[in-house]
Amino acid sequence: MSAPIVTLVTSPQLPQLDDDEAGLPDALRERGMEPQVKVWSDPDVDWSASDLVVVRSVRDYAGRRQDFLKWAKSVPRLLNQASVMEWNSDKHYLAELAKRGLPVIPTVWFEPDREYSKHQVHTRFPAYGDFVVKPAVSSGGRGTGRYTATDGRSRGEAIRHAMHELARGRSVMVQRYLEEIDRSGEVSLIYLNGLASYMVEKEAMLHPRFRSADEVQEDVVRSSAANEEEWRWGEEIRQALHGYITEKNGRDELLLYNRVDIVRGGPEDAHEFYVMEISLIDASLYLSADPNHLAKFADAIAVRAFW
Repeated sequence: MSAPIVTLVTSPQLPQLDDDEAGLPDALRERGMEPQVKVWSDPDVDWSASDLVVVRSVRDYAGRRQDFLKWAKSVPRLLNQASVMEWNSDKHYLAELAKRGLPVIPTVWFEPDREYSKHQVHTRFPAYGDFVVKPAVSSGGRGTGRYTATDGRSRGEAIRHAMHELARGRSVMVQRYLEEIDRSGEVSLIYLNGLASYMVEKEAMLHPRFRSADEVQEDVVRSSAANEEEWRWGEEIRQALHGYITEKNGRDELLLYNRVDIVRGGPEDAHEFYVMEISLIDASLYLSADPNHLAKFADAIAVRAFW
């Protein structure tokens, strides 16, 4: 029996994968697979020659979303599945999760076809506290900014930010900044092949004057043991997610990887936690944060490759 060919998909900017995943090809080879790394937009790649195609460092997908989705739908044996990545590539999915009862940060959505004036954008921003402006389709924290509602200069910058994204034909989302992030950071729960695998804690990234243009933002993380409460929150989110997948696609899907980002609710918040994001496309899995993370992900890929 020949070794199954596993193709790890990346972008032109990262032809050998992200640094966090540099050890993945060797880990797959140690488990009896034949790994290769290919760029998703390379027209010369024969994707049908692979036994399994795993999407990883596709950091440019948001800027070429339609091309990326067209490519994904053409690739056999792709994980995660193209239909799942399609809806996960637009953060409007958070509104759907909210409808299912998950605690999502209240969001104001600006759609480019509405042709908002600066005054209309201004009046829809929060009246107090800090808030975040970002495009609904983005990857790696690109296009994200944190602003202060009661500071005239900051509010003006936020208006210009939103108008800039809308002028480029992008939907824009505005969310209240949760101060609990500054106190305790975020939590990422990692699921592999549907099973709870490990957790990392991330330091707060959006300092009060944080602005990101088109550069990817790197998280500062540490591996941590999740407690029963955090996995309970994760399971609540996972069940809602798979209910959504089943309703949207007509059937459930076994996800190779699923990263759930949450923040704990503060002492004055109505909820124990809030869902920040669910990442099923180019999600960093923080493989270099702990050797066990790399081993677990390689094992998960092996399960699917030898299925």
